[in-house]
Amino acid sequence: MSSDKFLDKKSLKKLDRELESLISKIGIDRKTQDEVFDKSTLHTFEKLISGRVIDIVDFPISTGKEGNVFRAITPEKKLVAIKVYRVTTSTFKHISNYIIGDPRFKSLSKNRRDIIYAWTKKEYKNLQRAYDVKINVPRPIKSINNVLVMEYIGMESMAAPLMKDVKLKEPKKIFDKIIDFISKMYTQADLVHSDISAYNILMHKDKPYIIDFGQGVLKGHPNSLEFLRRDIHNVISYFKRLNVSSDENKIFQKITKKS
Repeated sequence: MSSDKFLDKKSLKKLDRELESLISKIGIDRKTQDEVFDKSTLHTFEKLISGRVIDIVDFPISTGKEGNVFRAITPEKKLVAIKVYRVTTSTFKHISNYIIGDPRFKSLSKNRRDIIYAWTKKEYKNLQRAYDVKINVPRPIKSINNVLVMEYIGMESMAAPLMKDVKLKEPKKIFDKIIDFISKMYTQADLVHSDISAYNILMHKDKPYIIDFGQGVLKGHPNSLEFLRRDIHNVISYFKRLNVSSDENKIFQKITKKS
């Protein structure tokens, strides 16, 4: 039960004033607040600010069905990205496919908020695994409840674009690098992204950066090989349109034989 249940009217009014002040400080407009921020999420941002993880939220980078990504500035004036998963309105599809069989979710309750919090923490851990084996991903910085703070990828003037929105100078080179990332994830990090596509790859300084690791599963997951094959298929299908051809089965066999 939330501790707010035990607050008297005077304390509740004070809390509301503090939340309004926080909304103003982090620069969130009313429409975005209604879509993304509940009191619990605002309290999480309050912790990030009081803990000097961030100083102010700069502007939104992207909006998705499950959550929003914002650019923020740290007290040291460095740029970071903040991903906020919606607790009440997120539309996760087939979320159980990525949870059942994952030992990190064995004791998870069926409470929606708990699931979203665990999903956020899972993305943090998956990013860390990938980052540790030197794959181009945003470096994870902090995970609290439904909020994930990570490295900002892009220029000061704008965030890095998605691969789908970029005309690649050397498609074959980028293809090889992405396949190498998939292989390293599987063989060195025991991880499968499970949703790699042109929508989940950023291009920065002519280099691909893999994002959106929430659905990633460990190698021991019962569907890991199915998800691995799907990742390979998605990448090959996209680059085929750019006149880059490759054999899906050969790549799959080469990666799985390494492990």
